[in-house]
Amino acid sequence: MSQRNSTTQPGTTGEPEPAATRPAPANAIGEERILDAAYELLLAIGMRRMTMADIARHAEVSRATLYRRWPNVQAVVAALMTREWTIALVSAFQPDAVDGRTRLVEGVVEVVAKTRVHPLMRKIIELDPEFLTPYLLERRGSSTVAHLALVEEGIRQGQADESIRAGDPVWLARQIILVSLASAVSGPVMAEKDEYTKLDEELRIMLTRYLTP
Repeated sequence: MSQRNSTTQPGTTGEPEPAATRPAPANAIGEERILDAAYELLLAIGMRRMTMADIARHAEVSRATLYRRWPNVQAVVAALMTREWTIALVSAFQPDAVDGRTRLVEGVVEVVAKTRVHPLMRKIIELDPEFLTPYLLERRGSSTVAHLALVEEGIRQGQADESIRAGDPVWLARQIILVSLASAVSGPVMAEKDEYTKLDEELRIMLTRYLTP
């Protein structure tokens, strides 16, 4: 097969310019591609050793493109965690539960169980636990805000169908999140991996009794 003359200018032969020679504009580079690259790097080397240059190189984007979205590695990892836990939330709360309480309890237990063994969470706890400290002791991250909103709405739905007791959904949700965080983050301290289902069952019982009218 004959090859195109390398000196031929695009358009002079009627052929379209090869896509590889036209870099995509910065706003066309998907955020998912960058977050996927950050995920792979974090699991491979940990957050402390990861740089913005590493992420840009692994995602095959310029550092300028990366800095236009996030100011530092910590911000990239925060966005990555938000993505991962949003995926867990969306898949956990199923609409076909028998009532609002069951839907909420099973959803919370599933999210906790997934978080406890999630590779991203385990790697951060293993190598960079200080990254989590502000979110546990000082302020709410965007993932926590999303969790609270979802649990509050679940409580309101359960109260509407009378499967959840009366009470301020805001404060009921906050207590549920506090208990859930402890089980997700500190569960491995209290149980071996093959015992995690026991933790999940105890959490299920606790939440059910807490919410039952």
